[in-house]
Amino acid sequence: MADPDAAAAGARLPDVLRFLTELIAWIAAPWALARHSLLLSAAALLLLIGLPTVLATPGDKKQVIVAVPGQVTIALVLLQAVAAVAASWALWPAWAATAVTLLAAACLVAEQPRWRRLTSTRR
Repeated sequence: MADPDAAAAGARLPDVLRFLTELIAWIAAPWALARHSLLLSAAALLLLIGLPTVLATPGDKKQVIVAVPGQVTIALVLLQAVAAVAASWALWPAWAATAVTLLAAACLVAEQPRWRRLTSTRR
């Protein structure tokens, strides 16, 4: 018999990995861009936090402000991962940037079932 607590924890793992990747992107990307322009830094915050807040695929979030297809939600996750990795390599020592890169890679692998669900034509 399967352990329901273990199954629930396994179902949450992609969410945890995605949140950690997003959090690093929210911190590191504006920080890295602030060296060049405060306007770019503010724009990064608006893009990385604002877009996923406003745009959502129906059925993926409880509250959808602006409905978008699943491919847009996937693109937003990819944007967060790329921002986290690129900014970490620009700002932090190699060991920290490597850890962020591995986290982002684990997030993208763990996201695959969600992405299949987001791109399926059955809803």
